[in-house]
Amino acid sequence: MKKVSIFWFRRDLRIEDNHGLFQALSGPFPVLPIFIFDKAILSRLPTKKDGRVEFIHKALEALKSLIGQQGGDILIFHDHPQLVFQKLALEYDVQAIYLNHDHEKYALQRDEDIKQFASSKNISFHTFKDHVIFEKNEVLSGQGTPYTVFTPYANKWKDRLKNEPLNVYPSKSLINYVDVKADFPSLESIGFAPSGLFFPENVVSDKLIHDYQASRDFPAINGTSKLSVHLRFGTISIRSLVLQAQGLSETWLNELIWRDFYFNVLFHFPHISNGLAFRKEYDHIQWRNNEVEFEAWKQGKTGYPMVDAGMRELNQTGFMHNRVRMVVASFLVKHLLIDWRWGETYFAEKLLDFDFSANNGGWQWAAGSGCDAAPYFRVFNPSLQAQKFDSKLDYIKKWVPELQELSYVAPIVNHEFARKRVLEVYKMALGK
Repeated sequence: MKKVSIFWFRRDLRIEDNHGLFQALSGPFPVLPIFIFDKAILSRLPTKKDGRVEFIHKALEALKSLIGQQGGDILIFHDHPQLVFQKLALEYDVQAIYLNHDHEKYALQRDEDIKQFASSKNISFHTFKDHVIFEKNEVLSGQGTPYTVFTPYANKWKDRLKNEPLNVYPSKSLINYVDVKADFPSLESIGFAPSGLFFPENVVSDKLIHDYQASRDFPAINGTSKLSVHLRFGTISIRSLVLQAQGLSETWLNELIWRDFYFNVLFHFPHISNGLAFRKEYDHIQWRNNEVEFEAWKQGKTGYPMVDAGMRELNQTGFMHNRVRMVVASFLVKHLLIDWRWGETYFAEKLLDFDFSANNGGWQWAAGSGCDAAPYFRVFNPSLQAQKFDSKLDYIKKWVPELQELSYVAPIVNHEFARKRVLEVYKMALGK
């Protein structure tokens, strides 16, 4: 059997500036790239028209073409990772396994299992940082403790970047692939169907980045990059975006730093992976959890136009503008007193760019229970938010065309009543 190294693509679906792929291709053995549609993950998805699976499938199609141009191919499996590596070890003389870090709870255990398997077969196992700029213990306070507030974290992050220029890995220029040809499975063959969703390009103009601070809060304006799905699945390099942002927009750069920050929180405070509040006292809140109102929120039928527009945009496109995300999350938690975990779970099902750390961080921010969160007594007024950020109703009318008609639903809760109610409930739970 031919001696090979395996590179395992996961959330790094590109050959350009891919750290782990670069290291594999720089090694002494030809590289066999693989991807695994993990049955344990796919089986939990609630719909067979999941846009994320379709996005991955399209990204793999592009990868197959690029690797094919360099004399190799990518083997794609629909199975459990442990079984895939057992099969590969029978078919090839596997000398090494290369992969990039994944930071979520399931991924950490999965990768540890493969590491143990590799050790049992005397296969070397190599894993690299690729999805973030700084991770784990690379950005700590002067006392050696993790940051729980964004601004000092961002300041230390930027100081470190000044002293440690980014390494860009020219993996695209290296050619050291196993000469193999593999079938490409259809979306249907792994049990899924086209979603009908639109996927944005993985490029952003310098002008959009330059104008980002002034335009980012207005959902009717094309003022955000919509790159989050590409960052989620690694079809673009985070290093390339940081290099592009520098000198153009500190505000846009900060958005990239928020990603690192939330990964940092997940690493240092893993209890949030278990459905617990970052600030544990917030787990004492007595939620109403009215299922009829939750359904109205999901369908965009709350009677609050910005909330309804945001939820309909999410349901139809898999995307929601960040300003609107804050408004709809605050409404669910503060106006309806529905557990933030219900909203977190629904977003996890619908968002193309779903990433556990950022999604959890955003929802806990809205609930007041997270690190660097909005204070518990801050309750967004969705009507004022609409007046401020969509004064001409361009965004709202796009998604709520019946706004001026009698058929539009009445508000399901009065703002002032809801505000007083939630403050009383929070004060009681927190002992204020």
